[in-house]
Amino acid sequence: MATTPHTAEQQPKKKDRTHWLYIMVIAAVVLGAALGLIAPAAGIAFEPLGKAFVALIKMIIAPVIFCTIVLGVGSVARAATVGKVGGIALIYFLIMATFALIIGLVVGNFIHPGSGLHLQPYEEASGGEEGGTVAFLMSLIPGDIPVLPTLVLALLVGFALQSMGKAGEPVLTGIKHIQAVVFKLMMMIMWAAPVGAFGAIAAVVGKTGWAAIGSMAILMGAFYLTCALFIVIVLGGMLKLVTGLNIFLLLKYLGREFLLIFSTSSSESALPRLIAKMEHAGVSKPVVGITVPTGYSFNLDGTAIYLTMASLFVSTAMGMPMSLGEQISLLVFMIIASKGAAGVTGAGLATLAAGLQSHRPELLDGMGVIVGIDKFMSECRALTNFTGNAVATLLIGKWTNEIDLAQARATLSGESPFDELSLQPDAHGAPADSGESGPGEKVSTLS
Repeated sequence: MATTPHTAEQQPKKKDRTHWLYIMVIAAVVLGAALGLIAPAAGIAFEPLGKAFVALIKMIIAPVIFCTIVLGVGSVARAATVGKVGGIALIYFLIMATFALIIGLVVGNFIHPGSGLHLQPYEEASGGEEGGTVAFLMSLIPGDIPVLPTLVLALLVGFALQSMGKAGEPVLTGIKHIQAVVFKLMMMIMWAAPVGAFGAIAAVVGKTGWAAIGSMAILMGAFYLTCALFIVIVLGGMLKLVTGLNIFLLLKYLGREFLLIFSTSSSESALPRLIAKMEHAGVSKPVVGITVPTGYSFNLDGTAIYLTMASLFVSTAMGMPMSLGEQISLLVFMIIASKGAAGVTGAGLATLAAGLQSHRPELLDGMGVIVGIDKFMSECRALTNFTGNAVATLLIGKWTNEIDLAQARATLSGESPFDELSLQPDAHGAPADSGESGPGEKVSTLS
């Protein structure tokens, strides 16, 4: 009982901080673009700021990948043990993630975002006080750790801990604490995003002028349109075909949650509300308790679309387009590495950097452009992820015969409105509290 007020107190503080970071990034992007257009030479001079921020992201890639993959393997094991619901959920999540990644690749290859920018890898100034100072400051940032060996090691450690059963639980608990430290460090790095975005955008616009602004606008527009079509056509089509429910009524039903996600750029903030609303919509508690928390780590449709489109944008902008084989191998890597990228500010950016580093390390210098516009796409990612999890809960409820469709129709039509006051007591305190423990623990406690 004592932990619930504490959690409730911390939640608004988290929203406020993320909101301010978002505003700062927008201001930095606008100022950087203005400087690049007005004084191109001055804008290019700020390029090391973007380079330094990308180096900080590279520094944190390996710890993020290691922790999320090790704990992700444990989450799969726990979800699978709950039987039919867990098995169906994991298969559905894997298929949808793959499908979303493929859609991102198809759209990216169709529109060729980033074409015409001709970005060049950053080269430090040779000699002189400025070059020496920049080189010294850059040397203070620790080097990155190879991603693919880290991924393989994480998978092996995860399966080893899984085979140990209860004996491995203390180690998993320790890794959860390490993950908390890693994500805290990631958040600290993200507070430097306005500086990095300013330097990157100022340099890119200084070099290419309005072409850079146009290319970034095309990428953002294509991404938003792709996510909207994915929600309406793919998710809406499946929802109508399987349950007969209307996707637009579902979107209206989740309107308050969408506003909350938009203000925080993270779907994690709406987790307790989604659990409560899916139960009110007629889905049984066991299905909601398994599907929603597991989906928050394994059902990331918006993130999947973003990762592939952004990767193609960077490769095209650098004048180093990926071959079909490289795109397919990148897709496979993203399926594995994207798990756990939801709910943590900056984790999607780190996963993108990990994919580029593992396949084409020379493309990392082009990530500075993405840093500037990542925040503009984070809300769309979070909204798509959230909608995908809501639809998944209804679908799995139907497939397992654990949904009252009459109640679902009445809820979405407004005949049985959701009682907002039901969220005031601690009736749904358990899901909210367990949000800090990771999806695997939430599944095990509810099963």
